[in-house]
Amino acid sequence: MNEAATIHEILENVQTIAVVGLTNREGRASYGVSRFMQSQGYRILPVNPLIDSALGEKAYPTLDEAYAAVGGKIDLVNVFRAPEYVPEVVKDVIRLKIPYLWLQEGVVHEEAAEWAEAAGIKVVMDHCILKERMAAGWRRRG
Repeated sequence: MNEAATIHEILENVQTIAVVGLTNREGRASYGVSRFMQSQGYRILPVNPLIDSALGEKAYPTLDEAYAAVGGKIDLVNVFRAPEYVPEVVKDVIRLKIPYLWLQEGVVHEEAAEWAEAAGIKVVMDHCILKERMAAGWRRRG
C-alpha cells in the first residue's frame, strides 16, 4: 500500500476514475481535485446519489450504476467519503474487480484497505491524488 511504484502506475495508466462522494459544489475538495484531474486528461465519473451531474459528467447514485454505464471501464475508484463508508465501497470495488482504489487524505480504513489488497487491488490510502499528480508533473496526459 502507498508504494511509489503504485502511485506512478495509477497516474500513468488510469483513464477513467469513479469519484465516490464527488459534489457539484465548487470550493469542496472533491470538486477541486476532480476538476484538476479532469484537466489532466482523466475521465471523471461522479458517484453521488444527491446530485445529477458534476464537471459536465452525469452523476451516478451508485458505483454499480457508473460501472454499468461505461461498460465496466473504470480503472480507479477515488473515495471522498468518511472512513465509516469505506468498507461498503471496498466491497463494491472487489466485486466489480476494479484494479485500483485511492482513499483521499484523511480517509483511512486499514481493515478495508487490507481486504482490497488481499483481493489483488492496488491501494493508495491517506494521500491526495492531486498532490501526487502535481509532484509527478503538470503535463497533460493523452
